[in-house]
Amino acid sequence: MTNTPLPLPRISCVILCHNYGRYLDRAITSCLEQEPGNYTLHEILVIDDGSTDDTPEICRRHQEYVRVVRRPRRGFAQTLTDAVLLAEGDWIAPLDADDWFHPAKLRTCSNAITPDRLLIDHWETVVGTDGHPLLPEPHPGGNTSTLLVRRDAARTLLPVTNEIHFHALRDAGHGHTLPEPLVNYRLHPASMTDRTLNGSSQHYRADVCTDLAHRLITLTAAPPTWATAAALRRIARHYRARSAGHRVEAHLQQCRRLLALRPLTAMLYHSLRGRAPVTAWLRTLASFARNRPLAPHPPPPSTVPTPTIPPSLRQSGV
Repeated sequence: MTNTPLPLPRISCVILCHNYGRYLDRAITSCLEQEPGNYTLHEILVIDDGSTDDTPEICRRHQEYVRVVRRPRRGFAQTLTDAVLLAEGDWIAPLDADDWFHPAKLRTCSNAITPDRLLIDHWETVVGTDGHPLLPEPHPGGNTSTLLVRRDAARTLLPVTNEIHFHALRDAGHGHTLPEPLVNYRLHPASMTDRTLNGSSQHYRADVCTDLAHRLITLTAAPPTWATAAALRRIARHYRARSAGHRVEAHLQQCRRLLALRPLTAMLYHSLRGRAPVTAWLRTLASFARNRPLAPHPPPPSTVPTPTIPPSLRQSGV
């Protein structure tokens, strides 16, 4: 009796776009030029979130290969939620339209798929507006464009406000990280996360972590297959601690040191209740003692560890 081979995982590349027409062609092309592997590219979906630039024209150039959903402006959170709702593949590879995939992205990620994994993430090459690298070495990922997430698991977390919501799958023991730079992550003045005002990015991340903690507690009433109620409560405490840590950093960046005391205490409380190491709290405490915030994302090149990069990726010039 012969074993029937398992069907190849179907992957949906979903591009999130708002007024990124100048970058969109490269994003779409990077999906079309993926190397073959143990997967099926089920679709390339572009969600045009109320763009007023040449995004529709760029989409028309690729209409033979791309499914496009256009609608009035709803913001990043709803666009990311819709990416999960509208995708038809077994796995979703979200891509911010100002970024672009390495040709080995889907092949490499699909090789890491196992029955118990629901989230696969990888490293990134941080580039500037012109597409040239800003850091001499690859940087740890976790951003929208560095993820491959199982669609059915992602749907249990909806609605989401940020890709950080999907990290809960990894925290529940169903994730895997590849130390390979499989996406070019672009930093520029029009990036979604505001880095121009001190503390703005940290306040935003704090709000996202609070939203995720609330969502996880809500799920304890009817836990999904990937976590028990006890695990969901533990992970929720972890994100409450992270939220408090981001809030401390925001206040320090804004020179409001006294306001950082309350979230600093909350960070320790949630860390201890979640039975998590207090290493992160100690780092935050040290920055509070020095009255100096930790380095924002991405950190300076001197603090970025170097991953093991396969020769094929080194030769490609990523």
